[in-house]
Amino acid sequence: MSDAIYPPSSKELAAKRRALAPDIQAAFDAFSQKVFADGALPAKMKQIVAVAVAHVTQCPYCIKGHTKAALRHGATPQELMEAIWVAAEMRAGGAYAHTAVSLAAIEEHEAQGR
Repeated sequence: MSDAIYPPSSKELAAKRRALAPDIQAAFDAFSQKVFADGALPAKMKQIVAVAVAHVTQCPYCIKGHTKAALRHGATPQELMEAIWVAAEMRAGGAYAHTAVSLAAIEEHEAQGR
């Protein structure tokens, strides 16, 4: 993670966020705690899912934070890597599936004789 592109996360940045919008920050914190609490899915699984999703959204802060949280909840490096590969396949699958849009545009273009 390049500091030139992504400044390191810090207590100072968190304090600035909270100071600028304290009620919204508090609501986000409560939402996050509720989402990642044990429920129908255990917290470990939720963190593994978060790691996979973070790779698709490409948020380096989320990747790092949720990887650490998943490990704290008992996830293994192997589980995390498999989840990341699932995310990678799904992202590639989306690109593959959307070729239908390009192929339709190609057919339309060809039908118009251009």
